[in-house]
Amino acid sequence: MVMQDGGTVDVRPGADPVRAAPEHSGAYLAAGLCLVLYGGALLAWTLYGIAQGEGTGWDFVEGLFNPGASPAPQALGPYEWAFTVAFLAVGGLSLAQRRAARSGALLCAFLLLAVSLREGVGLLNAAYRDQYSNDPLGGWALATRGLGLLTALVVPTVLSPATERRDGSAPSPAPGFEPRRRRLFRICGVLFLITAAARTGWTVWDLASSNMDTGRYLRGAFDGSFLSTLDLSASSEFTNVSSVLVLLVLGVIALRGRRDIRGALLLFAAVELYLTVRTVVWLAVTDFFSLSSETVEGATSVATTAYELAAMTSVVLLVTGRSFGAPDRSPALSASAS
Repeated sequence: MVMQDGGTVDVRPGADPVRAAPEHSGAYLAAGLCLVLYGGALLAWTLYGIAQGEGTGWDFVEGLFNPGASPAPQALGPYEWAFTVAFLAVGGLSLAQRRAARSGALLCAFLLLAVSLREGVGLLNAAYRDQYSNDPLGGWALATRGLGLLTALVVPTVLSPATERRDGSAPSPAPGFEPRRRRLFRICGVLFLITAAARTGWTVWDLASSNMDTGRYLRGAFDGSFLSTLDLSASSEFTNVSSVLVLLVLGVIALRGRRDIRGALLLFAAVELYLTVRTVVWLAVTDFFSLSSETVEGATSVATTAYELAAMTSVVLLVTGRSFGAPDRSPALSASAS
């Protein structure tokens, strides 16, 4: 308590704007535990792939960024490698009771649910089901799928009600903080939506130019038995369709600027940035850049890749900037505290 103009002003610290409210502690702990366990399972599969492969650990590290460096197929692909880090990071932040982890955890759960539903469709195929019993690692793969489904169900169940509400004890935002943050959200939303539109256009172009059967492409996206092999790595069709849908959903939510989804924006932008950097490395080592100017398609592909690299980098920088941080106290409250 301090005196100001003959009155008493309460300047005791209020609720921490970075940490979750005490009543949501159990929800964050449960979600974090599930995400860390599933991330640990994916990490175990990654280490198993390295141990069983023909290369060394350094070969795997090089293969993380250079698609042509991996000497043998791995148990998981780059999509799973990126999300292994994401699951562990978001799970750790959830265990640390960080509010920003909530939207990232929900995004991880919804993607896991999509993977589980795809696998469920694949299990309708009897020949694919038999592989779980015939393959020596089938039991472990099934256990991993089950853990993923459990995580996909637990995280939204516990975190969806864990919304934060401002009360009288919380510090008031500085003037202009909310409009500035909404403006940055809208910028991120526009970048995501343009990226989704570009990928959709390229997908349509690839289907039309290669005379690929659209039904077969959709089956690869939504049917786990499409490859006819027991594989924990997602198909290219699934990763493409899911990324477009996530970009669209997050883009629309961010464009409205009403919900704090900086955790989800940062997580997905970081994953996409890693995958785009990996693509750039591949284009460089195959000398694609020097040949791209010979055709309109090649030049457009390079331009699209350059845009995605710049867009995802921009989103990461914007979301991690001070404007997305915890709101400052209002000037009046700060002055009274001094």
